[in-house]
Amino acid sequence: MALLTMEEKAAPAVDGWAPFALGFRPFFLGAGFAAVVLMALWLFWLRGIFALPAWHYAPVLWHAHEMLFGFAAAVIAGFLLTAVRNWTGLPTPQGVPLALLFGLWLLGRAAFLIPGLPGGVVLVLDLAFLPAVGAAVASPIVRARQARNYAFPVILGALTFAAALVDAQMLGYTQATATAGVTLAVYLMVLMMVMMGGRVIPFFTDARVGGHARRWTPVEWLAPVSVVAVAGGMLAAPQSLFTIAAAALAAGLHLIRLLGWQRRALWKVPLLWVLHAGYAWIVLGFFLTALAGAGLFPMSLALHAYTVGAIGGLTLGMMARVSLGHTGRTLAPAKIMNLAFLCINAAAFLRVIVPLLWPAWFGAALVAGGLAWLLAFGVFFATYLPVLLRARLDGKPG
Repeated sequence: MALLTMEEKAAPAVDGWAPFALGFRPFFLGAGFAAVVLMALWLFWLRGIFALPAWHYAPVLWHAHEMLFGFAAAVIAGFLLTAVRNWTGLPTPQGVPLALLFGLWLLGRAAFLIPGLPGGVVLVLDLAFLPAVGAAVASPIVRARQARNYAFPVILGALTFAAALVDAQMLGYTQATATAGVTLAVYLMVLMMVMMGGRVIPFFTDARVGGHARRWTPVEWLAPVSVVAVAGGMLAAPQSLFTIAAAALAAGLHLIRLLGWQRRALWKVPLLWVLHAGYAWIVLGFFLTALAGAGLFPMSLALHAYTVGAIGGLTLGMMARVSLGHTGRTLAPAKIMNLAFLCINAAAFLRVIVPLLWPAWFGAALVAGGLAWLLAFGVFFATYLPVLLRARLDGKPG
């Protein structure tokens, strides 16, 4: 089965704009913009520069909600709408249907920023997007009878349920469902990264630096199962012996998996090492989950290893690569993207490792990590804005 097609050489330039030619274009741009704006608003609120609108829900929930169901969901949508077309050879939304889908994502983001908007309207606008994406990718997957990919529409449905749990508490319908919703969403996204990472990271590595990634069948089968096990433990009893054991086992399994993909040469290729580093944050996230389950430090540190390190790093790396390959460009990003890749890992280090080792520096590290995140995605957005808006260099569709 084909993965994302990556053309290595660009043909002479073709004039024209194509912001809705294929799913990755609007959603990667939207994700890059959201990553900057959402983090800037959060930092301004943390520093007391201004108060966020007087909503009837806590800003901390809005921050978690928007980083997961705004920023990360946009990356997922852009990736799947592009990948599924390649996997199946069948069309996914383009042109006006894609623009409408993107508009639905925008409405969900705006709904939470409009004071006084009825809660029911906010709920409908926010929850409509993920099922719409799920339907858009499920149709070609089912028509092509690709059982291996049936899980992706199912995961999008589960993410909708997770969003509903968070929304319900934010809007005052429930009292204590947001934590479960955030936890479920994080592990669903980890599951998706584990599934896709196991396909694309070794494939890209072998294609660029040669050799063959080592895969062990038991590890490949247990890798996604371990994510589900840890998620179940976290939802039922975060500090139970089961959760600690499951997280420790998951850390070991994913470390073995990652080591099997290694080549010394890959660390000289930015588009490769950023993906390997992103997966390493998943390994560390499981390890920290086990330790936090034992009560050694707050579970939020493990959570941010997944969100800032893994989601941030892997999405940045994949958006940088996919955007080049699917616009007919050489797989050699602008050198300034090296800074972006370093900054996203610095953001994770500042948000996770510094508070772990030097708790007294938590406040300063939180702000510094946020600024590193801003720089990483700010560089991406500025660099890739013309790439994602203009038509492919080789004149091909997409």
